[in-house]
Amino acid sequence: MNLFTLLRLALRVISRNKARAMLTVLGIVIGVAAVIAMVALGAGAQQNIAKQIASLGSNLIIIIPGTTNIAGVRGGGGSSTTVDVDDIDALRREVKSITHLAPANRQQVQIVAGDANWGTTVQGTTPAFYVVRDWRTDVGTEHSELDEAAHNKVCVLGKTVAAQLFGTDDPIDQWVRIKKVPFRVIGVLSSKGQSPMGQDQDDTVVIPFSVFRQRLAGTQRDQIQVAYAAALDADSSQAAVDEMTAVLRQRHHLRESADDDFSIRNLADMAAASREVADSMTLLLGSIAGVSLLVGGIGIMNTMLVSVTERTREIGIRLAVGAKSRDILVQFLVEAVVLSAFGGAIGVLVGWLVARLLNDATGWVTIFDPTVAALAFLVSGAVGVFFGFWPARRAAQLDPIDALRYE
Repeated sequence: MNLFTLLRLALRVISRNKARAMLTVLGIVIGVAAVIAMVALGAGAQQNIAKQIASLGSNLIIIIPGTTNIAGVRGGGGSSTTVDVDDIDALRREVKSITHLAPANRQQVQIVAGDANWGTTVQGTTPAFYVVRDWRTDVGTEHSELDEAAHNKVCVLGKTVAAQLFGTDDPIDQWVRIKKVPFRVIGVLSSKGQSPMGQDQDDTVVIPFSVFRQRLAGTQRDQIQVAYAAALDADSSQAAVDEMTAVLRQRHHLRESADDDFSIRNLADMAAASREVADSMTLLLGSIAGVSLLVGGIGIMNTMLVSVTERTREIGIRLAVGAKSRDILVQFLVEAVVLSAFGGAIGVLVGWLVARLLNDATGWVTIFDPTVAALAFLVSGAVGVFFGFWPARRAAQLDPIDALRYE
C-alpha cells in the first residue's frame, strides 16, 4: 500500500472513536504546548536580562571602594572611602585597556523647581559618564568639559525627575534648586528603565563632578564613591580589570597577602553568568514539560495495544488474504504517528497561545521560536514511532490462524 492509502486508512480507524483519540493525544498536546511555552518564557527572560545589563553601559566595569577589615570584621563594597581622585587620574594614565573612566559621587537630596519638589539621587560626574554608561539626552545636551573646568552650575535630569518637577512642560533652561544652590537644566536623559536590581535608573540628576565636590561633598571632596570604566571591547574587559587591580594595589601599598581594599566588577562576567542561569532554568523547565511527552507516548502505546486487541480478527483476515507482516507493522505505525502528529500540531498552537497570554496578561516577556515549535512537532512524531512500534510489531507477529479464531 502507498503512503496515501495508509494515511486514509489510519484516519478512518481513528475517526471511529473520536473521544478515545482526543484523550490519547491529550498528553502529547500538553507536553508540546508546555515545552514551547516554557522555552518562550526562558527566551524572554534571557532577552530581558540582556536588556537590563546592556542598559548599564557598554563593556562596563565598576570600581567600588571597600572592603574594610577592622578587628576581624569585614565590611562590604563601599564600606570605606579608599579610592580618591588621584587614584582615578592614575588609572586614566596607566591602564591601556580602557577608553573612558568616569568617577561619580552621589547624594540623596530634595530638589525643588518652583512649587514642585522631589527626593532623588544627585550624581556628580564627568562628561565621560555619558559615554561609559551609553546614556545620552533625548532633549537638550549633556554637560561638557568646559562646564567642568568653569564649575558651571548646570544639571541634566533623568526622565522620572523631569516628569515629577515639570510634568509635560519643557524643562530646558529652567532653574532648579539643589541644597539651595540654583542649577540650570540643560538636558533630559533618555529613559533607561529599571536596573537589574530593580532600581529606577531614570530617578537621578547629573551635575558636573567639580561642582559636586565644591558644593555637595563637604569634607570628603577628594573621595570617590564609585567609578565607571569602559573597556576597549568585551574581550579586553578582564585585562582591564587586572590592570586596574594592579595599579590600585600598588598605589594603596597593599602586601601580596592582603585583601583588596576595593572591588572591581566586570559586567561582561555578570552578563555571562546571567545567561548561564537563564539557560539552565530554560533547560530545567523544558525538561519538566517534556515529561508530559513521555506520558503522552505511554498513552499512545496503551491505545494502540487496545486497538490491536480489538482488531485481531481484522488482522487475521488481512494476513490470510496475502498481507505481509511488514504491511501490518507499517499500518499500525502510521496510525500511531498520525495520532502523535495530530497532538503535536494542536500542542504547537496551544503553546503559541499560552505564550501570548503570558505576555499579554502578566507582562512577562515571551519569545515564540518557530524552530523550537518545529522541533517539538518532530519530537511528537518520533514519540509516535517509538511508542507505537511495540504494538505494531505485536500486531505484525500475530498468527493468522489464531487471529481468525479470536473472539
